[in-house]
Amino acid sequence: MTEIVKASNVSMKFKGVDALNNVSLDVAPGEQVALLGHNGAGKTTLFRLILGFIQPTAGSILIAGFTPGSDAARRTVSYLPEQVAFPKMLTGREVVRFYAKLKGAALEDVQSVLEKVELVEAADRRVDTYSKGMRQRLGLAQALVGKPDLLLLDEPTSGLDPLSRQHFYELIADVARQGGSVLLSSHGLSELEAKTDRVAILRKGQLVANGPLADLQHEANLPIRIRVKAAANAVDKVHAEIGGGRINGASMELFCDRGDKMHILSRISALGTQVEDVDVAAPTLDEVYRYFSRIGAEEAPQRAL
Repeated sequence: MTEIVKASNVSMKFKGVDALNNVSLDVAPGEQVALLGHNGAGKTTLFRLILGFIQPTAGSILIAGFTPGSDAARRTVSYLPEQVAFPKMLTGREVVRFYAKLKGAALEDVQSVLEKVELVEAADRRVDTYSKGMRQRLGLAQALVGKPDLLLLDEPTSGLDPLSRQHFYELIADVARQGGSVLLSSHGLSELEAKTDRVAILRKGQLVANGPLADLQHEANLPIRIRVKAAANAVDKVHAEIGGGRINGASMELFCDRGDKMHILSRISALGTQVEDVDVAAPTLDEVYRYFSRIGAEEAPQRAL
C-alpha cells in the first residue's frame, strides 16, 4: 500500500440524491492534489467520508490502509475547515498545545508551528482578539502540529492576505517535501496554478478530470494565447501579417491550436525587428476548470487561421 488516500468507486446518496457517483481518487505520500468543483459538486461529501463522519453508500475508502474514523486513521489526518472556530478565552498557544496533546505530539512542536505560521508574537493573546486571517493561521498551526501524514484543507486561504497566501503554499509544499500528503479544496484557482501536483475536478458528484494540469490542458485542447507587441512604426504591418485582435494600439492577441503554435511563431519570427516582444500563454487552470465543468466551454476564443 502506497496511497495515503484510496477511494475506490465511492458513491454517496442523501435521500435519493447522488452526492457522489462512482468516484475513485488516490493521493500518494508527498503529493499535493487540488480538489475543485462548484458548490454542491461533492467536495464536502468526499471530505466527510475521508474523515469518517459518514459512510459511503457504495465503494470504499482507506486512509493509510485504515478505515476512516478509526483511531489509526484519525492519527493520520489533520483537517482545516473553511470556517475555523476556537474557544475565545484560550490563547493561541493554548489552542495549539491542546491539539498537540490530542495528537500525542511533542510539546516543543507547538513553538515550531507557531513560528511557521508567524503567530509567535500573538501566541499568548486570547483568540477573541485575533483577526480572521490570524484565526485562519492558527487553524493551519493546529493542522500542522504533529506532522500529519495527510493534510485535508477546505478553502484554507480564506481570510489571508496575498503575502500570507504565498507563505501558506510554501508551508504545504514543505509538508509534501517531507513526505506528507495534501488534499485541498479551493475556489481560488489562479493561486493554485503551479502549486499542486495534480488537479481533480468534481461535477455533479462525478469525477470528470484527474491529472497534472499540463495533461488536462492537453486533453481539453483549449487554444493557446499569443500576444505580440509590434514596433511603433510597424503596428499596421504586423497586424496585417498575423491578424488577431488589437490591444492598446500596439499589440495583437491571437489564439491558436497547440499544433499550430510553432507555425505561427515562425511567421512572427520572420517579421524580425518589426516585433518587439512575444508572450505565449497556455490555458489557465480557470479555463481548464470551466471546460471540464462544462461552463463557458462554448465561449472559447476564436482560434487563429
